[in-house]
Amino acid sequence: MKSTKSAIRYAKSLLELSVEQNNFDKVAVNMQEIASATSNREFLLLINSPIVSVDKKISIFDTLFPNFEELSKKFIHLITKNRREYLLAAIAESYLKILKEQNGITEVTLTSASPLDEATKTLILSKIKSLTKDKVEVIDKVDESLIGGFTIQIEDQKVDASVANQLRIIKQRLTR
Repeated sequence: MKSTKSAIRYAKSLLELSVEQNNFDKVAVNMQEIASATSNREFLLLINSPIVSVDKKISIFDTLFPNFEELSKKFIHLITKNRREYLLAAIAESYLKILKEQNGITEVTLTSASPLDEATKTLILSKIKSLTKDKVEVIDKVDESLIGGFTIQIEDQKVDASVANQLRIIKQRLTR
């Protein structure tokens, strides 16, 4: 989900409060639960529904997330009372991203045509780690449309070493 400026501001405020109260790890777990819940279509319909009242939404959130940290509960209540609950998914994702940045963790998405064996994955990761001074968190994905090879996404940079990309390049050269 794409983060908006207001979602990022809310996420930064929540992070500042959670650091101040020294419970940012617990709030991070809560935000991860919200991010996971947004993959559920019914949950998305609920937070985007103008028909469901604010009090009903708060009641549902309290039922869905009974073990949330007190700060997380109050934050969700505030967001909902301000009719900004549609931003919850973006706020949760932004919070987790900002927390990782502050902890010096770079998120790397490694997409391959088929699952990689550990030796190949270790070789690729050692090359990535030599390029960045941060800790690296890898997200493995499989995309058969790559035909072979892999792609690496680090923030806004992408390295495409896939067979599909090589075929695309050859096609462009031949059709000039």
